[in-house]
Amino acid sequence: MLKWFEQTEDKEPNVVSSRIRLVRNWDQYRFPKSLSPAESEELVKRLEYGLKDLNELDGGGYEYAYLEELDELSRRALKERRILNSSILEKKETVGLIVSRDESVSLVLNGDDHIRIQLLASGLHLNQLWKKADQLDDYVNARFSYAYDEKYGYLTSFPTNVGTGMRASVTLHLPTLSMGKKFQNLIGDMSRFGVTLRGVYGEGNENYGSLYEVANQKTLGLSEQEIIDLVARIANQLNRQEKQVRQLAMKNHSLEREDEAYKSYGVLKYARRLSGKDAMVFLSQLMAAVDDGLLKFEEPCSIYRMMLGIQTANLQKLSHKPLSREELDVARAAYLRKELPELR
Repeated sequence: MLKWFEQTEDKEPNVVSSRIRLVRNWDQYRFPKSLSPAESEELVKRLEYGLKDLNELDGGGYEYAYLEELDELSRRALKERRILNSSILEKKETVGLIVSRDESVSLVLNGDDHIRIQLLASGLHLNQLWKKADQLDDYVNARFSYAYDEKYGYLTSFPTNVGTGMRASVTLHLPTLSMGKKFQNLIGDMSRFGVTLRGVYGEGNENYGSLYEVANQKTLGLSEQEIIDLVARIANQLNRQEKQVRQLAMKNHSLEREDEAYKSYGVLKYARRLSGKDAMVFLSQLMAAVDDGLLKFEEPCSIYRMMLGIQTANLQKLSHKPLSREELDVARAAYLRKELPELR
């Protein structure tokens, strides 16, 4: 089965992916940070047993695992593919994972909260993801009663998640807009609209790949649908701005854009060694060129899949051995030569 990020579809240019995340806590236990190791293990086993028939809900073919049973490389690769975050990765207590075969649906048990439900999809599909997340949430809640307050909503480990416990986010590709002098001011102004905008692979000029995630800032005082509408509206506004500045660049510098696109493809297709920074920059330029119709592949191709594939842990997983920095650069170039389709 293809992973969600490997699937290709006709989607809005510059909109890379959508994510819905819900955090919940079982009212029979204290928050994870207050649990003893024995209580953590008991909690995870009880949750896992109660969700053993999850496959019957949607046929997702779920796999069950304990985080501590996975090797370090596998854990880091899951973080690169956005299933785990840094705080969960560093936990010493028992953590359970339930992940669908295509990795579009995952549940983390006893991470920052007792239950974290996450759904991912390529393109802008927040409403579809929320419908599925709501169904999954009801399935879990029918088996485990949530910690809930009539005034404040779902109770969570972090006050910033109290309320709906929902984080809706959209990842955008903004290579031209982010080069503007006012872009950092734009990032700072996002809080006025109730959202955050941050680089996926770094901040400012160090965000190689020009991928940015827009997400809701508040979870209290807004309904789930209001959060989704807010994030989708801001994502669409940013997408429109990116289109406008890129169309202007195409009008005034079309030859430079075309030359840049073919040079990027040539380096990615034939280089024998590539650093992570260079690969991300060239892939970003390639993504923009394909969206703008400057380049066409012989077959459908997800450039975002390659952006994930060239990350350190995933590269080492593909190589089946630890790699030095120089070996990583060689493996990265080999991976891209193999995965990048020919041009029409």
